[in-house]
Amino acid sequence: MVSTFADTEEPHASRKLPPLTEGPYRKKLFYVALIATFGGLLFGYDTGVINGALAPMTVELGLTAFTEGVVTSSLLFGAAVGAMVLGRVSDKWGRRKTIILLAVAFFIGALVCVFTPNFEIMVVGRVILGLAVGGASTVVPVYLAELAPFEIRGSLAGRNELMIVVGQLAAFVINAIIGNVWGHHEGVWRYMLAIAAIPAIALFFGMLRVPESPRWLVEQGRIDEARKVLETVRPLDRAHAEVADVRVMAEEDQKVSEKAMSFKEILTNKWLVRILIVGIGLGVAQQLTGINSIMYYGQIVLVEAGFSQNAALIANIAPGVIAVVGAFIALWMMDRVNRRTTLITGYTLTTVSHVLIGIASFMFPVGDPLRPYVILTLVVIFVGSMQTFLNVATWVMLSEIFPLAMRGAAIGISVFFLWMTNAFLGLFFPTLMEAVGLTGTFFLFAGIGVVALIFIYALVPETRGRTLEEIDEDVTSGVIFDKEIRKGKVTKH
Repeated sequence: MVSTFADTEEPHASRKLPPLTEGPYRKKLFYVALIATFGGLLFGYDTGVINGALAPMTVELGLTAFTEGVVTSSLLFGAAVGAMVLGRVSDKWGRRKTIILLAVAFFIGALVCVFTPNFEIMVVGRVILGLAVGGASTVVPVYLAELAPFEIRGSLAGRNELMIVVGQLAAFVINAIIGNVWGHHEGVWRYMLAIAAIPAIALFFGMLRVPESPRWLVEQGRIDEARKVLETVRPLDRAHAEVADVRVMAEEDQKVSEKAMSFKEILTNKWLVRILIVGIGLGVAQQLTGINSIMYYGQIVLVEAGFSQNAALIANIAPGVIAVVGAFIALWMMDRVNRRTTLITGYTLTTVSHVLIGIASFMFPVGDPLRPYVILTLVVIFVGSMQTFLNVATWVMLSEIFPLAMRGAAIGISVFFLWMTNAFLGLFFPTLMEAVGLTGTFFLFAGIGVVALIFIYALVPETRGRTLEEIDEDVTSGVIFDKEIRKGKVTKH
């Protein structure tokens, strides 16, 4: 077993940069992270709110089973496009301006959905929200990773995933409250959707007051601006040292920037192709655990388990609560436990959970009074394992494994595949449940989990304890894929 805890090995990067010290910069850094992660909060709320809003929406808009799936998955297909396009936009416009644009899209999309007169306009609104969600899933983690000191990069970038699950939990709780208090009102689902406009406004005005990514500024040759930004979120000597580090790397990238970082050139460089495959694999594997099937269709799963419709709406809060608890634990682990160890542990636990859910569904037939509670318990264990070990780790790794000059585009491609997997799973999950039942569905997820474990063990490199510039250099040269270095057992000299 590889070494996992920070105190068992000294990160070699710490010998190059002055250490972090206490100071007012920490308050500024965490304030910026809080504002940016409102994008994650909106991501979570807009993906989770459909869980409770869909049933009353179906009645008012006259949706069929197929159009229900279209309403749910239209946001996800939009997110796939948003992840791909807005990653590129952030490379050209900057991370901050792109996030401000996302805030506007979140607000407009919410208004279109709230005031929609029919199914067609609803789909348009959901696609707009999807573009914003996809963009947030790409740009916010990159912004946080580029702003954070490497020592706390995992926990700071991971806050976005925490805010995503907070947003989903907020959606489940608000749906339950509004559904029970105003459920007799026509258009109650519009109230649920309207809440999303509030954090969109907060994100817009908050981002007007925070700085641009210093690493993006260096890439654009705006060195003085980057230094001023870092001086507000670092000790002074550390800020100057980091600017020098990033500048050297950016100058090296700049020599071949247009040619080397084009999509065609990425595909002809074996190391860049390999890291891109790692990124795509991380995103696809995360979605094929089926986690978002629980987040979107948790009520359907729990009704299939034996709960009534109203009881399922309330019981659905339990996975949301454990997701938030798991996210806090994950943030604590990010700067202490190796990324590979976290991922391997996570896929092992989720795969075992899938097997147990499948067995429980078979052993406790419909009508057995224990069935709903056993399955709910196992679903909560699955969600807790997923959130503690996989979700935060996946997004943190996607934000840090790519070289600077291809980072926005590469994370966009990776998250595009993530969202496409999410979208097709969201579209066909009800059909899958109908075809093979709860048992077959979760046994299928378990089989995919075994494949994911093999992929992580064989291909995914370790990144904890390295600066983004060192990861950049090691990926470009292929050093990071050396067997011992990839597993985090040794560091290069």
